[in-house]
Amino acid sequence: MEKDLKQNRAWIEINLDNLENNITQIKNIIPTQTKIMAVVKANAYGHGMTEISKKLNQVGVTDFAVATLEEGIILREAGIKGNILILGYTNFNNIDYLLKYNLIQTIVDYEYAKRISQMDLKGKLKVHIKINTGMNRIGESYKNIDKLIEIYQMKNLEILGTYSHLCVSDSLKEDDKLFTNKQITNFFETIKTLQNLGYDTGKIHIQASYGILNYPELNCDYVRPGIIMYGVYSDEYENTKTKVNLKPVLSLKARITSIKEITQGESVSYGRIFKADKTMKIATVGIGYADGYPRNLSGKNAKVLVNGNYVNIIGRICMDQLVIDVSNLTKIEDGDIVTLIGEEKQIKAEVVAQNSGTITNELLSRLGKRLPIIICS
Repeated sequence: MEKDLKQNRAWIEINLDNLENNITQIKNIIPTQTKIMAVVKANAYGHGMTEISKKLNQVGVTDFAVATLEEGIILREAGIKGNILILGYTNFNNIDYLLKYNLIQTIVDYEYAKRISQMDLKGKLKVHIKINTGMNRIGESYKNIDKLIEIYQMKNLEILGTYSHLCVSDSLKEDDKLFTNKQITNFFETIKTLQNLGYDTGKIHIQASYGILNYPELNCDYVRPGIIMYGVYSDEYENTKTKVNLKPVLSLKARITSIKEITQGESVSYGRIFKADKTMKIATVGIGYADGYPRNLSGKNAKVLVNGNYVNIIGRICMDQLVIDVSNLTKIEDGDIVTLIGEEKQIKAEVVAQNSGTITNELLSRLGKRLPIIICS
């Protein structure tokens, strides 16, 4: 079937050897006792959640983080073994599914915990407590120690862990480092207070990808790699305290579906934003913004690779198709492969994201579900 899918108009290729390399690189810079909690939310940032998680199980990763109940159920039904933490909110009407599928729920604040504690459940709910140390998104504030204490006393909760999230750990600016260190201090002081009062805080964790790279020395039970596990940085120009040899896991490819010649003055695609200044050879490629390739790259001379050569996208990127200038290619035919993101000559996800005004996290996670995923290792 994979051979048939690779004949399709467009697809994603996944290199699982590169994924294993990235896991090894992360392990090399964290404390020996610290385990990896792999973040596979948003379909593993567009890489295919079940395929990625099965490989991670094979290389010894048994802790996962997702964003939603539905994602946790998908992993369980795919046979994924180990702990699965839901990082976000689950509706109270669906709490029974958490028990049914042996999932761990984040306690997003005191009121959420209180309501769960008042429910008539068939057993205790496995949870991690989220502490808000300064990001002010979800989590009970570290300042509300009385409320936190009350959460740890609630009868319906089996507390397996406590965690927080760093909001600016990707930055090495002095003000941002001061803020991050303050968050870290808030977290560990709160943990110490709770433990001194006799409460079991379970496994603790605070570092996502950039927390790992810029604060690798922290002594936690878990780290939560997301984007770096997939071999890319959020931004091409980001500097980090610790260097690792990451390899991109994902390539995005499509096929040429039509080749034609246009003459001087003719336009290409919607809006006629591109007009030929001479006779040109152009090719249509079977991929568009409905597949997750950014429409706002239109008119920016974004580059792709065809037969080892860089060529430009011209005209507006459409929902299902885009057009490239192949005037300088001597040998080209229908069905030739176009690389839009990939290792070949480094069509880097970071560059594509930068040119479209976003970060790789968004670019990769919005790749369309209609793109089949091909495992290439």
